[in-house]
Amino acid sequence: MTEILLISQIVLVVLLVIAVLLQKSSSIGLGAYSGSNESVFGAKGPASFLAKITFFLGFLFVVNTVTLGYFYGQSKTESVIDTMVDKTEVIAPAAAVEAPVVPAATETNNTTPVAIPTH
Repeated sequence: MTEILLISQIVLVVLLVIAVLLQKSSSIGLGAYSGSNESVFGAKGPASFLAKITFFLGFLFVVNTVTLGYFYGQSKTESVIDTMVDKTEVIAPAAAVEAPVVPAATETNNTTPVAIPTH
């Protein structure tokens, strides 16, 4: 389900950008390309039609974003640290290996005086 919503989110973004760029602004923008087709959209031109389309696409975009957030929130119930701890298991060695035994140092009665430097 999330794959379909994610694909539709990308399509909605592209359509929304196109709808916004086609609208006339104070500095004509890409709306200059739609100047000859004003009679197709009615007497007022494409302004009201593009405004309605932009509002509709924006509404769909917001609804789709909230829905995607809900589905991703439901699928992720554990944190990243929890999933890392679960997957790292302590592997026991196949055969028990004993640590090497270090012989204990024998004590000697060494009475050699140690010189302490003084400054």
